[in-house]
Amino acid sequence: MAQHILVVDDDPHIHEVICFALARAGYEAQSARDGAEALAKFQAAPAALVVLDIGMPEMDGLEVCRQLRKTSEVPILFLSARDEEIDRVLGLEIGGDDYVTKPFSPRELVARVNAILKRTRPRPESAGPGRFSHGGLELDALGHSTRFFQMPVELTAIEFAILKTLLARPNQVFTREQILDAAYPGTCQVADRTIDSHIRNIRAKLALAGCADVIETVHGVGFRLGCCGKAP
Repeated sequence: MAQHILVVDDDPHIHEVICFALARAGYEAQSARDGAEALAKFQAAPAALVVLDIGMPEMDGLEVCRQLRKTSEVPILFLSARDEEIDRVLGLEIGGDDYVTKPFSPRELVARVNAILKRTRPRPESAGPGRFSHGGLELDALGHSTRFFQMPVELTAIEFAILKTLLARPNQVFTREQILDAAYPGTCQVADRTIDSHIRNIRAKLALAGCADVIETVHGVGFRLGCCGKAP
């Protein structure tokens, strides 16, 4: 069965281009013309991924993301105009998984969708160890769940992939390029700022659970896993 993608944009031409590209890639696309319609359609039929324009009138994409994140960890791919860098970064910080800049290549957009959804698919047991732990932090790759001293922590697909990468080699310092390769398979071009935003999100979510040192910055090199040892 084709995976269902919700496309949210107030530009009819953008809708047509995206839906056509997704249909050719084997997805089932549903359109919403504004934020309110998007929320209503998602509630009626939850999607596997949401393609969400930031610059919509009335309820913009950032507010739609905030509303979705109250009840769902559905992957969100933002669409952003070139002069909206601050909004793109904010979108990642409030729970977006990635963004594509307008004007965009339909092939690139489909590649980003494929990469994000690949991270949300369950992996077979043969893919490798399914559970990782470090201090009070536990990650179940097969069940796509994260806990700190048994307290659930909700992560997006990209955040989960980054944390899993660090947990797999807790003593290694990872460069941004290595994290990009692990979190974004294929040939997608992603800015360093994107990884920094996801790292901030992971730190903030784990801090709320009582883990204030989940990821350490190694200046001039990159990031490594922290001690994760103090219960809340």
